[in-house]
Amino acid sequence: MVTIQLPIKVVIDTNILVGACLGSYQANQIIAHCLSGQLQPVIGASLLAEYEDVLSREVIFVKGKLNLQERYEVLDAVLSVAFWQRIYFIWRPNLIDEGDNHLIDLAIASQANYLITYNLKDFRQSDLHFDSLTVCLPDTILEYLS
Repeated sequence: MVTIQLPIKVVIDTNILVGACLGSYQANQIIAHCLSGQLQPVIGASLLAEYEDVLSREVIFVKGKLNLQERYEVLDAVLSVAFWQRIYFIWRPNLIDEGDNHLIDLAIASQANYLITYNLKDFRQSDLHFDSLTVCLPDTILEYLS
């Protein structure tokens, strides 16, 4: 068994942040663990721009309970504990969804242990594989932390 010291450095896919804003229990637990210091979220310029763009799309949050200001407050809370990482080298693992490549770049640049997503299928086929990075669902991390 590999022992990982807390906080665990993680890249949080946008779908997890959206899930938290829509009330998903697992996504909310991921954000709570970031705010409590057990997880260290990593943010870069591309991911921040994506977060801001998606959180501003009212059509996604029609059934949600949080308004735009409250969604940005959630983002601000995550940013307050996040590690800012610049990207100096682009790996381009050629994922199925080209828009997800920046997440791998961010994870490798920051030496993140995990990339947390609800969208595992988009990360399965890749030209590059990184043994130090685990792409997983929120429950994988939550089981480890419990």
